[in-house]
Amino acid sequence: MKRITFLVVCCLSLTLVKAQDPHFSQFYASPLSLNPALTGRFDGNFRLAANYRNQWPTINNAFTTATASIDMPIMVNRLPEFDTWGVGLIGLGDQSGNKILRNNYIGISTAYSKGLDEDGFHQLAIGFQGVYANKRLDVSLADFEDELTSFGFTGVTSEVFNNDQVVVNYFDLNAGILYTGSTNGYNNYYLGVSMYHVNKPKESFLGGDYFLQPRLTIHGGGYTPIDDNKTLHASIMHQRQAGASETILGGAISMNLNGEEEKPTAIYAGMWYRFNDAVIPYVGLEIQNFRFGLTYDVNTSSLSTASNSRGGTEMSIVYIYKPGDPLLKKNNCPKF
Repeated sequence: MKRITFLVVCCLSLTLVKAQDPHFSQFYASPLSLNPALTGRFDGNFRLAANYRNQWPTINNAFTTATASIDMPIMVNRLPEFDTWGVGLIGLGDQSGNKILRNNYIGISTAYSKGLDEDGFHQLAIGFQGVYANKRLDVSLADFEDELTSFGFTGVTSEVFNNDQVVVNYFDLNAGILYTGSTNGYNNYYLGVSMYHVNKPKESFLGGDYFLQPRLTIHGGGYTPIDDNKTLHASIMHQRQAGASETILGGAISMNLNGEEEKPTAIYAGMWYRFNDAVIPYVGLEIQNFRFGLTYDVNTSSLSTASNSRGGTEMSIVYIYKPGDPLLKKNNCPKF
């Protein structure tokens, strides 16, 4: 069967079920969808980040998600020495049910980070993000439960829609806070909390009062050198929305191949684990100002039979422009 009736019915019944946001296994490579307080928190002039995820590919393109963002510090030489003010722009597109349901978001972020000590090793940031959301349901591509007969789909349904395209638009508000620290300027550790959908926007295709529930995320991690050429990275993320939750924990080791500190050529290898769901091997490559990441979810939950243990492929790329300006502030910031 080319279309999964149950999945479509679930998508059409958003007034009855608890929806969840799109999510990434490489959450650390999509900073503006993780925590608005990460806006401008990097060492460089500007940062580009992009992710693409294809989840459960064996179930007829069940979920595909892509996001891209750009952020940068502003007023660099007008703020106190260890303070940073960042602004950013993010776009996210998500489609499910073989393109029957499409979600598109565009958001503007800003965050201010305040130095807490005279060396700038400890900083506290607060950030906000405003988002315009567009959700579109293409009813012409959908099959409904009452269309199914012993001869297949009849193409006739009792569901009533005014148009083949059903659209919902709304404004969303997100906020977050982030603490970053270091003991010597060469290591880093951080802890952040964010909440998306603070205003609980109204979201329904079929009328009624369905409100998108807030998503609370707690995340942390850090890195520390093991020797002159190796660094240990680790991170954890827990989020909860409308009674659903997920926890991801793991880490990677990077090996610096050219010995340069500012523009290293490095390889990464590691693994994350999404509790009660999937093992997530990770490989990465850093060259010049680019960092590429690849993960493949190996499903370990009760869904492994339907998915053939294939949770999804995910790719990421992060580019940070560093002009080598000696007057540019150096930020010791989260990386994973």
